[in-house]
Amino acid sequence: MKILVTGGAGFIGSNFIHYLLASHPEDEVVNFDALTYAGNVENLSDIAENPRHTFIHGDITSIRDVNKAFRNHKIDVVVNFAAESHVDRSLHMGPRAFIKTNIMGTQVLLDAARKFKIQRYLQVSTDEVYGSLGPTGAFTEMTPIQPNNPYSATKAGADFMVRAAQHSHGLDTVITRCSNNFGPYQFPEKLIPLMIANALADKPLPVYGDGMHVRDWIYVMDHCSGIDTVLRKGKSGEVYNLGGNYDVPNIQIVKGILSILGKPESLITYVKDRPGHDRRYAMDNTRAKTELGWEPAYQFQDALKTTVHWYVKNQVWWERIRSGEYLKAFDKMYNWRDEQCH
Repeated sequence: MKILVTGGAGFIGSNFIHYLLASHPEDEVVNFDALTYAGNVENLSDIAENPRHTFIHGDITSIRDVNKAFRNHKIDVVVNFAAESHVDRSLHMGPRAFIKTNIMGTQVLLDAARKFKIQRYLQVSTDEVYGSLGPTGAFTEMTPIQPNNPYSATKAGADFMVRAAQHSHGLDTVITRCSNNFGPYQFPEKLIPLMIANALADKPLPVYGDGMHVRDWIYVMDHCSGIDTVLRKGKSGEVYNLGGNYDVPNIQIVKGILSILGKPESLITYVKDRPGHDRRYAMDNTRAKTELGWEPAYQFQDALKTTVHWYVKNQVWWERIRSGEYLKAFDKMYNWRDEQCH
């Protein structure tokens, strides 16, 4: 099977490509990425010579780029990670770029999927489309869509376009919605890598509000296995929640990182809360478990220790990103199995 992975140079996308190449030796991966701020070819340096991995520098909002990729590589299925993220950036930058990539870009992919008659289209979405939970319960696939910020609103819009393509045109589609990911190669502005980096430098660890915002956490390789399971076994037209069964306040995560690193909790600094900050997320993954036989394999505490140790060991990687040096690597690595669309 030839799989087009859009956004494959990002955090989850690059981990997913590593997962596919290791788990399915019969498959080939075409990695399509615009290499915006969070896309990093260094995430893929260890598979640069793998003949089953082809990198294409392209933009999902470009009909020309997308159609060329489909035409030249005879794609069987699409897994769409490509998106503008995250909440803070959507608030500070405004929604325009998010609407363009997350909604219009998704539609370009859906149009190409129909045109080239692919077997299946999988949209990687987020639990944030559901909005905010009360003090109890968990999101199910039947929970109403109620996004509370520009980022999640555009991700919800993309989900609706995928649903429309399935119902209106008969395209075989599935959607996954996942909780907060963590693990190797995560952009260092995100909570866990940010706290690790600041703690290692003995800098303040900024925590929004009272630190009691609750998130459901999943190790990235569990997310990858969930996506792969839905891709191969999911029922057409369905949505599958993928959660880690570990919903705790952010402050607990921060204190856990400090404990692993042997750093004092006095580094924690509470800062003004961001606008529209959803109070609590939790995911019910019963459907994926009962219908597809998927559930998380990693225990949170073990995965957190593994993640912290990875960032300690790979400090050069995230320091280059923080300094912007990683962008220069693109020019040096651009010739490895890269088919330029522009």
